[in-house]
Amino acid sequence: MTQLRRLAAILPVVIAACSLPSGTGHAQQSAEPPVVAQNVEAGVFPGAIGHGAASRGGHGGRIIAVTTLADNGAGSLRACIEETGPRICVFRVNGVIRFSARPPYITNPYITIAGQTAPGGGITLAHSGGAEGRTPLVIKGTHDVIVRHVRIRPDISGNEQGSEDGVTIENSERVILDHLSVSWARDELVNGFADNDAITISNSIFAAGVPRHDKCALLASDPDGPQNLSFIGNICAHNGDRNPDINFPPESCVEVVNNLFYNAQSEFAEIWESEGGSPISLVGNMFLAGPDTHGAAIGIVRAGIAATGDGEAYLWDNGFEGDFTHIAPEVADILVDTPPCPLTVTPRPSAGLLAHLRGSVGTWPHDAFDSQLMQEIAGRGGRIGRAPSPLVQADAVAPYADADADGMDDAWETQHGNDPASSDPWADVDGNGFADFEDFLSAREATIQSGAAHN
Repeated sequence: MTQLRRLAAILPVVIAACSLPSGTGHAQQSAEPPVVAQNVEAGVFPGAIGHGAASRGGHGGRIIAVTTLADNGAGSLRACIEETGPRICVFRVNGVIRFSARPPYITNPYITIAGQTAPGGGITLAHSGGAEGRTPLVIKGTHDVIVRHVRIRPDISGNEQGSEDGVTIENSERVILDHLSVSWARDELVNGFADNDAITISNSIFAAGVPRHDKCALLASDPDGPQNLSFIGNICAHNGDRNPDINFPPESCVEVVNNLFYNAQSEFAEIWESEGGSPISLVGNMFLAGPDTHGAAIGIVRAGIAATGDGEAYLWDNGFEGDFTHIAPEVADILVDTPPCPLTVTPRPSAGLLAHLRGSVGTWPHDAFDSQLMQEIAGRGGRIGRAPSPLVQADAVAPYADADADGMDDAWETQHGNDPASSDPWADVDGNGFADFEDFLSAREATIQSGAAHN
């Protein structure tokens, strides 16, 4: 797969020494500030970041309205997923889509699932348990996929725990998962499998995996070759370990930046070397103990089981809070002073990260689970292992007016110089370099986050 190393021009980013954490974690981190690529390829929507930013998704394609919460049939999310060609799934309904058959795989490329277009409380994916109770969101053997502002809450157990992730990315490239809220998976909350490349997982919540396999993120497993992956601005909370699990071949570009890891039981970040030695940049993250964090827990661990080579670990401005081993002594043997690859983003300081994430992370508007989770993190409360809460179907809320079926709110179109009677999602009326539909999605996201959206 194509490696987007983005080495052409680089910019050193100097972070003031006062922002570095104190204690054992500070003492064991890298000596030099991170280097950030200056000419990272722009994405199709404002705010696209990371190694997956070049994903086209369904940009330039058909606008397909999801008009029913039913598993299948005309107007269903499954129907939009199974279409071919560039396409955007927009939602004219709100509530829980509960798959009764095996959940659909995203295998046809060039698709965007725009959950922020849903009215009311948004869209939640789940399954009905039993033999077909499998991972609700699977991206398999494809490319150019964008999924944003969707909750995944499998509240009913299936028959095969090993096939019950929250999200699986398999043999795919140029994928963005952004502003997801994922909980209650019986396997990984998010799982990268086989030969993936150019992946961004950003601004998402991965919380409360089901014991005894409560895992936040398996970023790679059984890779065939080097991969580029960004894990940026996420929260992992109430998961025993794999917060996250990092196991990549040499020559990969892997960055874990500005994430908050809370209440791991035994291990937070795990650097593995069974694929030849992971090159990893861990920058500006916060590692917080919670009620389930053992005194023997480790914040950043070098997992040497079945090692086939030495990794490279670049650590900068990672903050730690709590009585646990912040960085395992063995990490010092693979510590490097410059990132294995330039970062794709300029990191914010780890100090104050929780306050920033509370206003940005997850699917908006926050549901009761996410709202409670944010309170638990702020108060250092909550526990691992609470049973999933049965999902309740929300009352239907009328969607925004869209007379020309171009996916954009007629009122927004009028305000911004578009014609609400003429389908023109891919115009660029304001000349800012982004299509009007992508500008609308950004505006819609901001409105929902501010609490001002009524439909």
